[in-house]
Amino acid sequence: MKIADFDYELPAELIAQTPLEQRDASRMLVLDRGAQTWVDSRFKEFTRYLRKSDVVVVNNSRVIPARLIGRREESGGQVEIFLVREIGNDVWETMVRPGARLKKGTRVVFGEGRLIAELLDDAGPELRHVRFHCEDSFHDALAEIGSTPLPPYIKRPAGVSNEDRERYQTVYSKQRGAIAAPTAGLHFTPDVLEQVAQVASLVEITLHVGYGTFEPVRVDDVGQHSVSSEHYEISNTAAQEIDEARANGGRVIVIGTTTMRALESSANEQGEVVAGRGEASLTIKPGFSFRVADALLTNFHLPRSSLLILVSAFAGRELVLRAYHHAVAERYRFYSYGDCMLIL
Repeated sequence: MKIADFDYELPAELIAQTPLEQRDASRMLVLDRGAQTWVDSRFKEFTRYLRKSDVVVVNNSRVIPARLIGRREESGGQVEIFLVREIGNDVWETMVRPGARLKKGTRVVFGEGRLIAELLDDAGPELRHVRFHCEDSFHDALAEIGSTPLPPYIKRPAGVSNEDRERYQTVYSKQRGAIAAPTAGLHFTPDVLEQVAQVASLVEITLHVGYGTFEPVRVDDVGQHSVSSEHYEISNTAAQEIDEARANGGRVIVIGTTTMRALESSANEQGEVVAGRGEASLTIKPGFSFRVADALLTNFHLPRSSLLILVSAFAGRELVLRAYHHAVAERYRFYSYGDCMLIL
């Protein structure tokens, strides 16, 4: 398949720029893979589609304020550093702007000197290694100085203390480390979670959403595309609950593509979820054999993106694109702060 096979036209005004006042007020397009049909619904109806034996799996990763704006120690020129992944010993993999002009050893000052970044490699690679120097807690400094890393299609600034700090988090976020929210989970409220727990089992796992979420597909042949790995962790209890639900005839209802990637990466040959820490390195494309997931709740994704390819692998490209065309015609809201799709 070619990447052009995963394209669709989207009017710019349908790209949600702000969240709804109520998280659970979003619309939900419900796809039936077997019948090749869909119905328009509301997220508040989500629990109507659950069965007593099902297990609902969510990603509890928490977004860090990964965007830092500082100045060069020598010249005072503005520099933006976007945290991608912590490597260890205060060293991070980052995106740096203007990266091409900053040499190895350049120091960037943030927050009146509370935090200093030192570039450890020469210009050239898209991702640069940076060591941070901080007198006290790095994460405390980051919480005060950094800003929420909203996706590039949200055309407004994300301030240090604006509503995005919490609104661009799921209500169940716990484990700090993501640079983007697992957006399918943004629709849930404590009340909805309570309703889910009354109908089915609710299980948390962790996958720290990383650079792969932003990475464009750079090849024409989808078969040649690969997505950067992301770190995940699944507890013994979570794995046991998921496997028991499947053994008892229940469905695994996956909340978000990041949760999907973690579960399918962890599965063994028998389709059992294996507990532990690991790197989700799967690139899920049409033809992939799903071992764990039975249903998926997801937002509407960018044209020609790896996430749209993943959803198409799960539900079928033609059905997904026809449903997307319907969503455009019905004026659904798209992307991170937009509406959602439940694929059964």
